Amino acid sequence: MASTINTLVSALSKVFSTSTDLARNELRQACFGYLCFGGAFSNGSSLVLHFFVVAVCGVGLLILPFPSPKSIWTGAKLMKAASIFNFPIMKAKGVRRVFFLVTMPSHHRASP
Repeated sequence: MASTINTLVSALSKVFSTSTDLARNELRQACFGYLCFGGAFSNGSSLVLHFFVVAVCGVGLLILPFPSPKSIWTGAKLMKAASIFNFPIMKAKGVRRVFFLVTMPSHHRASP
């Protein structure tokens, strides 16, 4: 649990730190927008899942209503940045435990 929290703190620190990287700036804006929705968008047990949803929302904001080659390229870089932050956690916890918590037996779930 501690290594997961440390990885998330490190990832969020990188996302919210000042950067000249357009993809990282877009990811930061997507995080703010996602958290502003509140409710189910700001709570839940799988922070990795939330982070991927933030990245997908960020890509959607970039390419809608009319995608351009630049916005598609920035979206790909945004997804790469999100993956770099999430892969260490997914490797440590396992894909099933990160994305499909409901399918895990109750004795493997963390208590609330």
